[in-house]
Amino acid sequence: MAEKLKLEMVTPHKLVLSEEVDEITAPGAIGEFGVLPGHTPMLTTLKVGELTYRQGNQVKHVAVNWGYVEVEDDNVTVLVETAEMADKIDLERARAALSRAENALKTLSPDDKQFKIMEAALTRALMRIQIATRHS
Repeated sequence: MAEKLKLEMVTPHKLVLSEEVDEITAPGAIGEFGVLPGHTPMLTTLKVGELTYRQGNQVKHVAVNWGYVEVEDDNVTVLVETAEMADKIDLERARAALSRAENALKTLSPDDKQFKIMEAALTRALMRIQIATRHS
């Protein structure tokens, strides 16, 4: 059994990170889950949330936006729409996105097709703000 996991996180635009880590905790679509070396192979979906990984005594936090996680042979591949390290989140930009989403939702009815889009934007903005402020 390996003592480390190889974590690779990829968005449609770039490789966000490629690191050797000790453990991973991720926001699964049906609940948070953890991965340690020797984990059984799996493929699952992610929801908007906070993915954390530990390297020794250091824990790092990443805001992720919808995607997939594959675990196989101590390799963890995370494919997500977007991923931002906590220390790289632009707090003002996240607050502006929150304000835009809140204002849009005030004028839309739940039957409007833009309602779900703005609801998702609100969730992403709230998560980014929470992660940035908690881990800065």
